[in-house]
Amino acid sequence: MAAEEAHVMTASEYIRHHLQHLQNIKQKSIIDFSVVNLDSIAVSVILGAVFLFLFWLAARKATSGVPGRFQAAVEMMVEMVDNQAKANIHNAQSRKFIAPLALTVFVWIFLMNAMDMLPVDLLPLLWQHGTADPHAYLRVVPTADLSTTLGLSSAVLILCFYYSVKIKGAGGWAHELVTAPFGTSKNPVFAVILGIVNLLMQIIEYVAKTVSHGMRLFGNMYAGELVFMLIALMGGAAAMSLSGVLLPVGHIIAGSIWAIFHILIITLQAFIFMMLTLIYLGQAHESH
Repeated sequence: MAAEEAHVMTASEYIRHHLQHLQNIKQKSIIDFSVVNLDSIAVSVILGAVFLFLFWLAARKATSGVPGRFQAAVEMMVEMVDNQAKANIHNAQSRKFIAPLALTVFVWIFLMNAMDMLPVDLLPLLWQHGTADPHAYLRVVPTADLSTTLGLSSAVLILCFYYSVKIKGAGGWAHELVTAPFGTSKNPVFAVILGIVNLLMQIIEYVAKTVSHGMRLFGNMYAGELVFMLIALMGGAAAMSLSGVLLPVGHIIAGSIWAIFHILIITLQAFIFMMLTLIYLGQAHESH
């Protein structure tokens, strides 16, 4: 027992521990739909509630006169998203739902990305103390979880299907699936062949857009999370080699530089995900 308590994790063990989710059951394969990452769900729901509260507060305190800083920031954000929605969604009726959706996507993903700015060990250590389990797992960046990002992109795909049917009709969309992008032919044989090829191309396009939509956000946030861990380990390595002199220096310099750069990344990734959502939904309104 004493030996276990005295054990100090190696660098690889430290990273593996921090990359493990709090799950309902132990994952037994790469793809296991029975596994639920409880930490990603909990953090994303809490941040969603934070988003709703902040915008409710802004709406409640809004004035027609000179706005305060908070109101001005919210109004600028709403105006920015609304302008992007108008540029990509030309159906005014659809924009009544899609514009607020885009705003929600942008702010919610930004808040989830921003969890990466917290000290690497802060919330995991608090969770371990709260559960009295020194080996308890907890990851606090939902967008560094592929399940979260693919879930978001899959929701966008479902909306694309919905608007394709709503705008074009079931028959019109079905016709588009077998005639775009290569068209059709008056020859029945060639028409069948082209229809199969077109349908396969459409399926590939939908799958590729959905996977790349989710993977882009996941890849950037996962890499950012990993870099913060490496910076933490770098400070530890410096402390081991130079009697702790470079521990605070390494953390402050490297951590500050990466944190400043990461602010741009988390904002840009939220904006890109929002823009791709608008573009894909805009394409669902157009006929090929």
